Amino acid sequence: MRRKITKPRKSMPHLKVIPIGGLNEIGKNMTVLECNDQILIIDCGLSFPEDEMYGIDIVIPDFSYLIENQSKIVGMIITHGHEDHIGAIPYLLKKVKLPIYGTRLTLGLVENKLKEHKIIGDLRTIDAGDKVKMGCFNIETIRTTHSIADAICLAIDTPAGMVFHSGDFKIDYTPIDGEPIDFCRLAEIGKKGVTLMLCDSTNALRPGFTASERVVGETIENIFRTAETRIIIATFSSNVHRVQKIIENAVKMGRKVAISGRSMENVVALAIELGYLNIPPGTIVDLKMIKNIPDDKLVIITTGSQGEPMSALSRIASGEHRSVKLKKGDMVVLSSTPVPGNEKTVSNVVNKLFEKGANVIYSDIADIHVSGHACQEELKLLHSLIKPKFFMPVHGEYRHLIRHGQLAEGLGMKKENVFILDNGDILDVTKRSAHIAKEKIEADAILVDGLGVGDVGNIVLRDRKMLSESGLIIVVAAIEKESHMVVSGPDIISRGFVYVRENETLMDEARKVAEAALEKCQNKNIRDWNNMKSQVRDSLGAYIYEKTKRSPIILPIFLEV
Repeated sequence: MRRKITKPRKSMPHLKVIPIGGLNEIGKNMTVLECNDQILIIDCGLSFPEDEMYGIDIVIPDFSYLIENQSKIVGMIITHGHEDHIGAIPYLLKKVKLPIYGTRLTLGLVENKLKEHKIIGDLRTIDAGDKVKMGCFNIETIRTTHSIADAICLAIDTPAGMVFHSGDFKIDYTPIDGEPIDFCRLAEIGKKGVTLMLCDSTNALRPGFTASERVVGETIENIFRTAETRIIIATFSSNVHRVQKIIENAVKMGRKVAISGRSMENVVALAIELGYLNIPPGTIVDLKMIKNIPDDKLVIITTGSQGEPMSALSRIASGEHRSVKLKKGDMVVLSSTPVPGNEKTVSNVVNKLFEKGANVIYSDIADIHVSGHACQEELKLLHSLIKPKFFMPVHGEYRHLIRHGQLAEGLGMKKENVFILDNGDILDVTKRSAHIAKEKIEADAILVDGLGVGDVGNIVLRDRKMLSESGLIIVVAAIEKESHMVVSGPDIISRGFVYVRENETLMDEARKVAEAALEKCQNKNIRDWNNMKSQVRDSLGAYIYEKTKRSPIILPIFLEV
C-alpha cells in the first residue's frame, strides 16, 4: 500500500502587540506591533507628573525595547495631535531615526515640537482614507471624530490578521467641521473580518452618549449674546473646532479677538496656515494693543484651562500677566473639565478669579465642555460594527479597561477573548488564537526633569519627598589632612527643618551630638570619610527623631585643610 505523502504545515504568522504606555494610566500612549521581525509604532505620547513626582516636568515611555530593536522599525503612525499621543516624539527621535506618518494638522503640531528640540524629522503627510504600506503592515486610515481636528482610526492588515485601532474617538453626528466618522467604511472592515481590536476606554464607565461639540457651541453663543463686559475664554489650544466657534461668535457680536499663551499662539498660527481656522481679516489683534479696545468689544482666548501654574490664565488670576490685567466684572470662561488629578489646581484658579471680582463660568455651572471620548453606547456601536475576534482595551486606568472588557462580553464576546494587559506585556496573536506571553519588556515610566531624561528615579523622588516634608540639615566640618583632626566645626545649617532663632537649644544639642560622633571616629581611628559621614548621619538622625519625631535629610560636608 502506497503511503500518502503530506507536506509539512507552514507555521502560522504571529503578531506581537506590545503596549509601551497608555495602560493603567491616562496618557503616555504608545503601542508596538511586531510581525515578521518588523516593528510598527502607533503614537508616542507623554503624561504629566503625579503630585508625588516633585520637580518632574513630564513623563515619557521607556524606549529601551525600541532602541535595542531599531533596525526592525519600519515607521510610526500617529492617530491625532494631542500631547498624550505626540508629546514624547522628540525624545524618541534623539535615540532612533524613523519615518512618521500623520494627517496635516497632526504633523504640523509634531513639527512645532521638533523645532523646539532643534530636530529635523522624516514627516510624511497622509489624509483620512489613504492607504500606507510600512514593511509587512498595510495600513488604512479612517476618518473619526474627537476633540481635535484630523483624528483618524487605523485598519492594519498584518500577516497575522487584521488589527483595528480606534485611536481616541467619540461618535459626533454633528461635528463642527461637518465631517462625521466614516461608519460605512468601518462596517465594511468589520464585514471583512477583524482579528484584534484595540479601543479607547477613557469613558468606559460613563453610560449613554457623549454630547456633541455643538452643545458647547450653543453655550458659547449664549454667553456672547448676554455678556456686556470683556470675555476671557480658556480652552485647550489643540481644540481647533472650539477656537473656531469662539471666533465665529466674536465676529457675529462685533468683538476683536486677542490670543494669549504660547501654545495657543502656535496652534492658531498653524491652523490658519493649514486652513483649519477661518478668520475674517482684522479680527485678530495684538495682545499688547488691547488697552485701546473697549471691554465690550474684546475677547481673549487663552491657555490654562487646567490651572497649570505657569499658564496664561494662572498668571492672569495672580495678577502677574504682562498684558492682561483682570478687571472687576470680566467674564472668564473655563471651557474644559479638569483632567483627573487637576481638580485642585483648577479650583485654586477659579477661587482667585472670583476674589478679583470676575464672573466665572466653568463646567460645574454650565455646559461649557464636552468630552472627546466615547461613552458606553458609542463603544457598543463601534464593537457592533467591527465585530472583532479578540479584544484588547487601551487608553485608560485599570478600572476603565476592566469595564470596557465587560461591555464587550455583554455584546457576546467570550471572556477568554478579552485581554487586559499592563504596559510591557506582550499579546501574541495569530488568525486563530491569542494569548498573553510569559515574557515582558521593560516599560517603566521615564521621568524628565529639565534637560535630564531618566536620571531621576525612585531614590531621588524619595529624597525630594523627604525634603518637602522634613527639610534638610547640613553638617559642616573642617578636617586636618595629616592628622584627621577636626580643626573647625562641626557647624549645623538648617533648611526647611526648623527656624534656628526659635530653636537654638535644639541646634546647640545637635551640634554636640555631631561633635561626639566625630570624636568617636577619631578614638576608633576611623579615617574613611564615608564611614565618618555615616556615623554623623546615624547619630544626629536618631537624636533629631527622638526630639522632634521628624526625619530630615542629613548632609555631612567635610572640608580637608
